Amino acid sequence: MKYRVIIEQDEDGMYVVHCPSLPGCVSQGRTRDEARANIRDAIAGYLASLREHGEAVPPPIEEEIVEVGA
Repeated sequence: MKYRVIIEQDEDGMYVVHCPSLPGCVSQGRTRDEARANIRDAIAGYLASLREHGEAVPPPIEEEIVEVGA
């Protein structure tokens, strides 16, 4: 499953990452790679919790790239 995440660097240099499709699913890391790994774990835990409580799991993203001539 693929979910879109947003990674931003905060004023302390940490990378904060959140998943817009999963409200409250946030993590961070000292590097972009660490933040990405941490959000993967956070998303997995979030989805497991939804399933455990019988709640709906948001569908993964389906993206396409459209090229437009200049």
